[in-house]
Amino acid sequence: MFSAAFTAATILPGGSEAVLIGLLSRVPDMALLLLLVASLGNTLGSMTSYLLGRLGRMKITPEQLQQAKYQRGVRWLQQYGVWALLMSWAPVIGDVLCILAGWLKLPVALSSIMILIGKTIRYSIIVALTLHWFG
Repeated sequence: MFSAAFTAATILPGGSEAVLIGLLSRVPDMALLLLLVASLGNTLGSMTSYLLGRLGRMKITPEQLQQAKYQRGVRWLQQYGVWALLMSWAPVIGDVLCILAGWLKLPVALSSIMILIGKTIRYSIIVALTLHWFG
């Protein structure tokens, strides 16, 4: 579960939701542990993206951030700051937000807390729905 959640939060493809649902359908009494492992793994994967963004400051110029693929994320982070990282779970934009947060040098501790909260909410919903369906 941890490795699926970790890789799903990086630029590597991953299907942590499918792994979580599969595990929950087999061992529903481990729901809390699976939720914690998935949330932690996915958060650490996102923090890897944050680190890549921080390191990317040497390669990506502010002018390159004006490209359309970065604009929504940059706008969100400029407008909402670390609060935008609550959306780090969202497909496509979530990875970009984490990378840009690193590039913009948002505070590491606060960024990781916001990412953890967003990821935990998403996985909590998946756990609750899965337990309801397979309950």
